[in-house]
Amino acid sequence: MNSIGRIFKLTLFGESHGEFIGISIDGVKPGIDLSIEDFTNDLALRRPNNEWTTKRKEEDEVKIISGLFKGKTTGAALTILIKNKDLNSSFYEENQNIPRPSHVDFVSKIKYKGFNDYRGGGIFSGRLTAALVAAGVVAKKIIKSIYPKLTIESKVIEVGGLPYPSDEALNLLNKTYEEGDSLGGIIKTEIKNCPAGLGEPFFDSFESNLSHLLFSIPGLKAISFGMGIESVKLKGSDFNDIYIDKEGNTLTNNCGGINGGLTNGNEIYFTCYFRPASSIKKSQKTINLTNGKKAEISFSGRSDLCYPLRTPVIICACSSIVFLDFIYINSAIYF
Repeated sequence: MNSIGRIFKLTLFGESHGEFIGISIDGVKPGIDLSIEDFTNDLALRRPNNEWTTKRKEEDEVKIISGLFKGKTTGAALTILIKNKDLNSSFYEENQNIPRPSHVDFVSKIKYKGFNDYRGGGIFSGRLTAALVAAGVVAKKIIKSIYPKLTIESKVIEVGGLPYPSDEALNLLNKTYEEGDSLGGIIKTEIKNCPAGLGEPFFDSFESNLSHLLFSIPGLKAISFGMGIESVKLKGSDFNDIYIDKEGNTLTNNCGGINGGLTNGNEIYFTCYFRPASSIKKSQKTINLTNGKKAEISFSGRSDLCYPLRTPVIICACSSIVFLDFIYINSAIYF
């Protein structure tokens, strides 16, 4: 649905071409210093900044309407609004019955019996990830007060099957842009100085909860933790991470910092795989839902050529959100 989390709980709202998008956060620790300026850097990292990203230019103006008083969080639900300003719905109005191949257009129309907001993907749009980034800012501030040495870093390592950054990848991006097509890519994330023991058995493992939130990012098709699928090629004696001290440090880290769904104190690392964007200028065959006849569609709206170029900050935000929720769960159950 629109909410996620057990104690640090998020409720996302708004649509791509609505007046606002926003997020309401329960479980915000009282007394945390927070200002509008705290959101500036991370939201800027998510915004388009080159010719391969969407031409939609949003200022991401943040407004906090509850849970903040005299510059400090109150402990009440923190509700954040982000205004949508740079809107152009003409393409969507003209093509509302001509679904883009591999896009949410068709399935959302079916699910909501034709009452869905089809403009810019509506509630399924990547635009709403700006609100996730805002929630990540709050989570990171709270985490910093508990685990000041913890760091989360994400970076693009591959675009269109080529190492990124590289001259070859940049040339491919330019060529694909000229062709009116799109590319997929891969992002690697590392969480360092993470405590051991976060996660719950079976249904709330660290991997499953993190994956749950990460899969809300449009275009994500797969996640692997540690060696991931490459581990199937090894024997247990080669894969197993050997302990080297009583603190739980290991000689290798093939498990990616997680055993049995619990963090083990070593560096957590995982890889996210993104498909090519479905909205492309290149003409594609589809169906006109009004008359059932074959049609063609060429996207003239504004979209990204390659999702991963703007996504690292979103992955960091999601990681922070899940990490903080597990800190709270661990404290509530065991202390």
